[in-house]
Amino acid sequence: ADSSDADVELPIIRHQPEGLEELLARTKFTKMELQSLYRGFKNECPSGLVDEETFTLIYSRFFPQGDASSYAHFLFDAFDVDRNGALCFQDFAVGLSVLLRGTEQQKLRWTFDLYDVNKDGYVTKEDMLEIMKAIYAMMGRCTEPALGTSAPAQHVELFFQKMDRNRDGVVTFEEFLATCQEVRGSVGLGEHPP
Repeated sequence: ADSSDADVELPIIRHQPEGLEELLARTKFTKMELQSLYRGFKNECPSGLVDEETFTLIYSRFFPQGDASSYAHFLFDAFDVDRNGALCFQDFAVGLSVLLRGTEQQKLRWTFDLYDVNKDGYVTKEDMLEIMKAIYAMMGRCTEPALGTSAPAQHVELFFQKMDRNRDGVVTFEEFLATCQEVRGSVGLGEHPP
């Protein structure tokens, strides 16, 4: 066998982003903001695509006191709307635009979709418990006051007491939206990053 074949380098496949004009139309960012976001994205992801492992590594830097891998998985799924297993700049920019500049209803829809772990259109107690466990793991053991192991389940019960208006064991987007809109003044929705 010819060993020179092993030395041949394959070209790196690079993802080409949509045109700037199309992204300007799909997001609520300015041209300068998109250019700045793109520079940062390319700096972290030179190929133009981010797989879940890379996304998790980047996101985990913000939570060094805990384990952010589970929550990063849910966030990755929320940004990966076409379900192809990779985030391109467009996925990132469109999702970030909703979170930072979207209407209240768009932000709530994005959050609901994040909580709908299996993407069946409902948030179940199982979905919510997975999310809560991931959030508690991400926050780490340094949380003051220290949280017991039952804290995620207690949080889920409170969530369902408020959100499951017809008591059928699932929360629909309509229930989620109605409850959030009723309490938006005291909660400050949309002011906290994911």
